[in-house]
Amino acid sequence: MKKVRIGVMGAYRGTSMINYCAIASNAEVVAICDKWQEGLDRQKEAHLDLNITFYNNFDEFIEHDMDAVVLANYANEHAPFAIKALKKGKHVYSECLPVQTIKEAVELIETIEETGLVYGYGENYCYMLAPYEMCRLYKEGKIGEFEYGECEYIHNCESIWPSITYGDKTHWRNNMYANFYCTHSIGPIIHITGLRPVKVVGFEGTKNERNLKVGNKSGSFGIEMITLENGGIIKSIHGGLYKNSIWYSVYGSKGRMESAREDAKNDAYSRIYINADEYSGQYSRIEPETYVPKADENVTQYFGHGGSDYYSIWNFVEKVLGNENADYIDIYEALDMFLPGMFAYRSVLAGGIPMDIPNLRNKDEREKWRNDTTCTDSRVAGDMLVPCCSKGNADIPDEVYEESYKKWRAEFEANEGYTKAAFSQGNVKKK
Repeated sequence: MKKVRIGVMGAYRGTSMINYCAIASNAEVVAICDKWQEGLDRQKEAHLDLNITFYNNFDEFIEHDMDAVVLANYANEHAPFAIKALKKGKHVYSECLPVQTIKEAVELIETIEETGLVYGYGENYCYMLAPYEMCRLYKEGKIGEFEYGECEYIHNCESIWPSITYGDKTHWRNNMYANFYCTHSIGPIIHITGLRPVKVVGFEGTKNERNLKVGNKSGSFGIEMITLENGGIIKSIHGGLYKNSIWYSVYGSKGRMESAREDAKNDAYSRIYINADEYSGQYSRIEPETYVPKADENVTQYFGHGGSDYYSIWNFVEKVLGNENADYIDIYEALDMFLPGMFAYRSVLAGGIPMDIPNLRNKDEREKWRNDTTCTDSRVAGDMLVPCCSKGNADIPDEVYEESYKKWRAEFEANEGYTKAAFSQGNVKKK
């Protein structure tokens, strides 16, 4: 079998994708790039048995002889790198998130259309066992037509904030708005239904002490109330409430299906519950079904996010190889997952009024947004800069970031979470 030659941008988050290439029959990693030299050094140590070239400059990296690029860099910086890679003739797999501004969205779509190359979005939560089974069942008509859904991605990152922001005052996590990191929540429902979002109302949690003491300027959580093209509604919540929760629930014209609650201690997002009638309008009291979909233990044990990291990139690679049945997420679906959060925050800033979500599949509709750089990143926004919180940016002392940096360096130097094992999953069996 031909192997797709892959270069990975991002030495730490890219580890899961690097390990996929190390064991897969359809891909191989040939280059790794990162400005973080210590991360590159750890990857070199972990993969001495592989023929990999290492770069700390993206423009040099992109000239390497390879077929595709994995982007696992900062979440607000994917689009410019994706556009560069596509223009150099490389297929692109973009981890979270696809863009930071709607100007980038227009440019990225048009570059993909012009080059005809494969762009895959790595929203791995779509491939977790229960949500992915819900997707299969929905497409079979198990619960009829979508009417309502709820989705949650609650992740209290207070304890790990130093290790994911490095004490960097300008890090995107310290400067995002509450609705920004939304595709872990919204993504699976969009992928299950295949429906386009058309309107959204946004809400923002207040600032709290947990956020401020680690240097995070945003509201504590975001909520999106999304109307889909068929009139169905999604309620999405994500962010840093105190206790974690990953949960998806979908109501249709024939019934309901949902994943288990994390606190149920019953296989969490791997277990599915289904309560559906055979025909719409034939309501009956039946015993709900529940089971854990069959999984490859070698995948779920060694790949992140319940094994979903493996399946998301596998589908991308298969698409590159010409498999028309590959269940990958293209740029249009990626933006259907992301734009509701972007426009929810615009709704928040406008006092909670509904916002239309642009359909960027429509070339004429792109013109309105071609120069819109609205975001919280001063390096990108220009005169369209908005605050990280609707109530204004918090004034956080530099000492907070200095302390966070010290904690991260102490952790790194003690090898806690940054050991060779963190960069390698050597027990994974070759497929």
